[in-house]
Amino acid sequence: MAAHQSVFSMCFGEVAGLYDRSRPMYATEALRWALGPPPLRVADLGAGTGILSRQLAALGHDCVAIEPDARMRHHWRQTTGTRVIHGTAEDIPLPDHSVDAVVTGEAYHWFAPHRAHAEIARVLKPGGCFVALWIVRDETTPWAAELSALLARYDRTGKTEVKGPIMQQPFTPAARKEFPHIAQHTHDSLLDLYRSHSYYITAARPQQLTFERDLERLIRTRITSNRRARFALPCLTLAYRTRLADDR
Repeated sequence: MAAHQSVFSMCFGEVAGLYDRSRPMYATEALRWALGPPPLRVADLGAGTGILSRQLAALGHDCVAIEPDARMRHHWRQTTGTRVIHGTAEDIPLPDHSVDAVVTGEAYHWFAPHRAHAEIARVLKPGGCFVALWIVRDETTPWAAELSALLARYDRTGKTEVKGPIMQQPFTPAARKEFPHIAQHTHDSLLDLYRSHSYYITAARPQQLTFERDLERLIRTRITSNRRARFALPCLTLAYRTRLADDR
């Protein structure tokens, strides 16, 4: 991982509690489409504070989480019942052929793809699947498109565009599917959501304040002027699924 990417990818532990309470859940139907019926033995790479792992466990899967940030793992242990261990996508601390599926939520863009793909292939059972998930705004709603344009002005990570995994043998080409869902917000919870993003966390305080003023202006003028009113942020869970060849 390049040094500038590491600054962004390893900053979330600073705001682990905020991250855990403000980030949305993935569309349940996306998880069912990607994994099929439980129970599967699933490894969650870059598992953060356990949002995706909790959803997988609730669906009946046996989930082991891999997370490199000690602060995220500490928060996890205070809040989540599933197991979390130190590791990265490029160095997965699991035996060969030990899981039915590997998943990652909002973390794939931090991976070194060639090294990560080799490790994922190593730990998967033949025929197992690899799933990458993102949650994005549904920009067919005009104010959500304006929100995306605002965020793009501040995002210095270079990760504003979702680029699904490009898989080579022994994996099949990745299938992609979108799943619409809604995240409920108030004025303050939408601010908190974007305060949990790396470009905000790593920005100097004057830039953070400018961002907050711009976002608050958009909320007041395009969504609601009532700080306590609840509103729906239209989202899409983007799911990419690929399988490991049975005869490798």
